[in-house]
Amino acid sequence: MPDSTTSADRTLVSAVIPTRGRPKLLACAVRSVLRQTWAFLEVIVVLDGPDAAAEAYLASVADPRVRSVTLPEAAGGCAARNAGVRAARGEWIAFLDDDDEWMPDKIDLQMRAVRTSRAWFPVATSRVIARSPRSSRVLPPRVYEGSQPVGDYLFCREGLTDSGGLMQTSTLLASRELLLAVPFRPGLRMHQDWDWILRVTAYEGVEVRMVAKPLTVWRVEDQRATVSRSADWRFSLEWIRGMRRLISGRAFSSFVAVQCVWRARMGHAGPLGRLSILRAFLFEGRPQLRSSAHFFLFGVVPERLRKELRDALRSRSHAGEGADGLALTYSRGPARWPLRKTSF
Repeated sequence: MPDSTTSADRTLVSAVIPTRGRPKLLACAVRSVLRQTWAFLEVIVVLDGPDAAAEAYLASVADPRVRSVTLPEAAGGCAARNAGVRAARGEWIAFLDDDDEWMPDKIDLQMRAVRTSRAWFPVATSRVIARSPRSSRVLPPRVYEGSQPVGDYLFCREGLTDSGGLMQTSTLLASRELLLAVPFRPGLRMHQDWDWILRVTAYEGVEVRMVAKPLTVWRVEDQRATVSRSADWRFSLEWIRGMRRLISGRAFSSFVAVQCVWRARMGHAGPLGRLSILRAFLFEGRPQLRSSAHFFLFGVVPERLRKELRDALRSRSHAGEGADGLALTYSRGPARWPLRKTSF
């Protein structure tokens, strides 16, 4: 495998964009793909069910690199991504949600990252620019390093201002071969990126690399209804229980302390619901001082006060963000399930 690559590399990369009912945002997403410095790519827009407005927009795009797949009925983002993977012609697949955008050098830098990996199945991710009507900031604050398991990185927060790790869907790039072997789980309403990355990194031969430079613009907190902001704490609790064999007890309790607690609070869960969350936090995981502090903050402190405290503490920090370069991110011991390449 070569040590480096440039856009002169003629490897085809397929950008898969699932969409439903957001033609204006879709147009921005598609334009960001077509502006890539990586020359050899195609754009596969997967319509999650018939969508006249999206079809009209796509009919106006003259670029032959853009094509579409329409699902007969709405099946959700996971099924749409899997359909895009199956339709792709590229050796590599990069995902982009229809409300996000890529920086022009996104594919170029991530292909450099996977080309320098000696793993059979490298996966690339990157930091993002989280953009809301109020502010823009680079996430995650910590670049993923191989000193901790994926679950610990994603869910275990280092302090009050730490928002945890992040491997957002629109940052992911992987081989089509890997995505056919380990597809997104159809029907999953939330936690789709976490679910896939935790499952795929359980296999031998998979390595995740993170580009430290933010390469995706991720739109957040702009008042649009999103599944990730759902108050369905029961779904989150059952999902993390299903992931328990793939993560540490520390990561389990940290997830419950943040994701389940704030959803329960937002959904006005009753005493029995809150008690079930507390039991899971205490007895199904391995709570520590930091996760206990987060359980209290998200469960007791008013959201506005918590965010004001977080923002005040962040304002005192002037650590540089978005540095160029690559950071190695994941390495682990023998995995439970080996993957084998079918071709070389």
